[in-house]
Amino acid sequence: MRGKVFFFFCALFCILLSPLGAQDDFGFGFDGEEAAEASPTPVSFLIPGIRIGGEISAELVGYVHDLKPRGGFSGALGNIFSGKLNFAASGTNADGVINLNLRPVFDGTSSPVEIDEAYVRAYFGSFNIEGGLRKLTWGKADSLGPLDVVNPLDYRDLTDMTDIQSLKIARPMVHLSYGFGDFSKLEAVFVPWFEGHRFDTGGRWTPSRFNELPSQISQGVIRWLYDSIPPGVPPAQIAAALAGLSTASFDITSPDTFSLDYAQGGLRFTTTWGSSDLGFQYYYGRLPQPAVTLEGLKDFWQQYPASLLTPLAAYNPYHQIGADYAGVLGGFNLRAELAAHITGDLSGEDGGVYNPFLAWSLGFDRDLLWGINLNLQVNETILLLHRRLTDNIAIDTEAGKKTSSTRMTGILSKKFLRDELELRTAVIWGIEDRDVYVLPGLFWTRNDVVLEFSGGVFAGNRRGELGQYRDNNFIKLGLTYTF
Repeated sequence: MRGKVFFFFCALFCILLSPLGAQDDFGFGFDGEEAAEASPTPVSFLIPGIRIGGEISAELVGYVHDLKPRGGFSGALGNIFSGKLNFAASGTNADGVINLNLRPVFDGTSSPVEIDEAYVRAYFGSFNIEGGLRKLTWGKADSLGPLDVVNPLDYRDLTDMTDIQSLKIARPMVHLSYGFGDFSKLEAVFVPWFEGHRFDTGGRWTPSRFNELPSQISQGVIRWLYDSIPPGVPPAQIAAALAGLSTASFDITSPDTFSLDYAQGGLRFTTTWGSSDLGFQYYYGRLPQPAVTLEGLKDFWQQYPASLLTPLAAYNPYHQIGADYAGVLGGFNLRAELAAHITGDLSGEDGGVYNPFLAWSLGFDRDLLWGINLNLQVNETILLLHRRLTDNIAIDTEAGKKTSSTRMTGILSKKFLRDELELRTAVIWGIEDRDVYVLPGLFWTRNDVVLEFSGGVFAGNRRGELGQYRDNNFIKLGLTYTF
């Protein structure tokens, strides 16, 4: 069935383009007037009011770790083909957009066609309303900033961390905006239910924390048992409790977030003051990374079967208050964001709830010497009430967490040959984790075609968020046609 769906969309695409090819007769087209008549007609003229675009990509990705010591290659090379189809329809007072992602799935585990975005926008003078599956950007940071909180992110493939829009997961929402004059706007968004970040759970991009968490919880429970043994407990009861822990699986149970109990919403106001762009926002939502709590721990001594201990994933609610700035200073295009995140643990003593934290980002872009462009951004989160954290993951979901987490993202690029050839290197550096992710690339663009030769190198501390993927260094060769 999924193969038929994929074939249907490919056939539809070919049918829509077939009138273009029908206009091209055989011949060399030396005559300029005849060549003009034979040029392709834009697809938007074939179906009045509808614009069709997208891209087709052929891509090979090879992982260095899959190379055998004596030669040969033991891994796969990705899906080879991927594509996008974008449909947009415009009326007098409304627009409609449907964006599809096309990926062949050879093992039949999922659909080869997925909706990237699908929404309708209506105009009523200065007032606009949107509804549907949407990727909404708030804040002014080039890479991920603390104010861009409406959409969760898909971390199941980290081969292109610089394409933020492709990482975002579209969410069902209602988005309202009202313009005040030419430079000010008030926005409101309502998201009726919730989804957290997506992570790989069984492949090469699975975070090490997911694999290590069950054993860490088991060890934490043993520590807690020895630290809290009530007076007079017989040794046999202690031995039975420990024996039960040795066979516990500690499979984490995730909540059902498809309900209005997980509704989110926010307001954002942007304006221009002099030569500066300012923004202010409030958002109520859920933290996209789950907090893990262990239910049944307090009653473990009375009834000590390990089946009583159930790890539960919870998405903590929070309030965000933030502001952002963009302007030009001394030739630097500056962008800054600052936000306070207020969770339900104002005392810092609830191990099942994340502590409140501050987050900020500061970045700029500037043309340097010889046509080299630098885009640099620093992001940092600062955990409040850090001294009240414990070091036992069984009773505190933030056990072992550092006070601050700082990440620097830089992109250095230079174009050659009338801007057709671009040499670009992106570097993501985790300062506290002492790890780094480097993505060098060479891109040749000729009209609507881009040829890419790039790669990714992870280095540094294996315990860091980036360094844990040191076995995933890769080389990529891609060809993309945009229409």
